[in-house]
Amino acid sequence: MADAARTVEVRGEHPYEVVIGRHLLGELPRLLGDGVRKVLVIHPAALATTADAVRADLGAQGYEVLLAEVPDAEPAKTAQVAAFCWQVLGQADFTRSDAVVGLGGGATTDLAGFVASTWLRGVTVVQVPTTLLAMVDAAVGGKTGINTAEGKNLVGTFHAPAGVLCDLAALESMPKHDYVAGLGEVVKCGFIADPRILDLVEAHTEEITDPVRAAGSEVLAELVERSVAVKARVVGEDLREAGLREILNYGHTLGHAIEHVERYSWRHGAAVSVGMVFAAELARLAGRLDEEVVARHRSVLTALGLPTSYRGDRWDQLLAAMRRDKKTRGDLLRFVVLEDVARPVRLEGPDPALLVAAYAEISEGVAVPRGLSLG
Repeated sequence: MADAARTVEVRGEHPYEVVIGRHLLGELPRLLGDGVRKVLVIHPAALATTADAVRADLGAQGYEVLLAEVPDAEPAKTAQVAAFCWQVLGQADFTRSDAVVGLGGGATTDLAGFVASTWLRGVTVVQVPTTLLAMVDAAVGGKTGINTAEGKNLVGTFHAPAGVLCDLAALESMPKHDYVAGLGEVVKCGFIADPRILDLVEAHTEEITDPVRAAGSEVLAELVERSVAVKARVVGEDLREAGLREILNYGHTLGHAIEHVERYSWRHGAAVSVGMVFAAELARLAGRLDEEVVARHRSVLTALGLPTSYRGDRWDQLLAAMRRDKKTRGDLLRFVVLEDVARPVRLEGPDPALLVAAYAEISEGVAVPRGLSLG
């Protein structure tokens, strides 16, 4: 079982704390800050009982608490659901001194941050992520967003939270496949910035892939802390994705395209896992990355139970989705690639033949269509 809570400070224009531990809801009033009287807790239907507990706890301390139940997972991230939340805020006469709490996975925290950032041009939000993915990725960093028919997170804002509570006890009840998908983002942090993460994952694979064991594990607590610290360092210097922050998108250019083509039926961490292997192969073919590091991508991710390949007949659809990605500039596709572990660089406008060849390296299950290979 994890001991005392760990705290990572996210620096920048609006510094805040990410608190990592177990049974942390008592920290919520401190992060909400002085002057807050009304709190809207945005939560998925699956966490209705937890939301009731938060309401009772905050209510006992003098807060007026409202609940907004939203759909589970990606269906929450729509303009219609955001409008429902705005309606609740308006009917409750929420002012700029009141606050929103995002309780749930990454989709819920993305939505809650977006709602908070747009109500009265910005009110306080505290994120309480309940999935591993949200703890190490979505809830930290101040990026908010909703999806449209044209793509994932194309509508959004930058809005730093007042604080983040990563309660590892919440992981015990996660479905294993959802939990393991979150490890994809942990591995990403290892490849782009912190090799110790990869060492820990390789040495403790069995322990950290069981959510019940992992929830009380010091190893997982360290992995979450290190992953959050990677993101904190980056967003503290580049909140608005002007340059450095792009390294956090390692594996995401193809990953987001897979999610879009699959109509968001793929878990985010699984899609990013495939995207990282694609980026590694692209870097190798471009002469930037050694084969050993590419092989390490496959071995680490496969050991965790994450996918490293994708069907070979979807290239045209994926390419179209990547061209709509928010990281694209004009017609210029941009990828984060590695020159070595913890040495990310940007690759702009790679030769289309390189893209095709890299995709052929990760294709499986369906014959690669004519024109996809360089031969």
